[in-house]
Amino acid sequence: MHQPEEIAQKLLGAPYEALDEATRKVTRHIAQRTPIARNVPGDLETRKQAFGQRAADAVASFGGSWTFVGLFAATMLVWVVVNAILLTVNAKTFDPYPYILLNLFLSMLAAIQAPIILMSQNRQSEKDRMRADHDYEVNLKAELEIMLLHEKLDLLREKQWVELLEIQNRQLELLTALAKGPPAAVWS
Repeated sequence: MHQPEEIAQKLLGAPYEALDEATRKVTRHIAQRTPIARNVPGDLETRKQAFGQRAADAVASFGGSWTFVGLFAATMLVWVVVNAILLTVNAKTFDPYPYILLNLFLSMLAAIQAPIILMSQNRQSEKDRMRADHDYEVNLKAELEIMLLHEKLDLLREKQWVELLEIQNRQLELLTALAKGPPAAVWS
């Protein structure tokens, strides 16, 4: 079994102490022959999330859905229709054209919704960064393991070449002995 320091020097050409933490972690896993892969989405979901984080994700999820777009369009249509009906019935509405109150509500909605969606996007970026870091570790471990396998195959091939050369030399010795003639003890 290899030591992390030996793996770092042999495969990466750098001292163990000079490696970043992710690469050190990978070399330790290789030395200990332990898996490095894990369920990153599952790990993220088991973390305790604050109420604000869950709320931001829910608002971003709903605010970016067709259900929200449909409800939003329906609300605006109802607002305009109700004001038009009230205008025709008694010439007085609660929000006359150009719908200043509606514009105020829409501005407030946008002002509140935008930072909440940004918070959710920041959390998603953090999740993506964690996945990318994990993918890097898994890929590096696979690459180093492949390099170790190549090294083992090269050693096996060299050993086989030595054995083949020994067999060939033995065969040449036997052929040379046969070419000189049969030994007298064998024919008598």
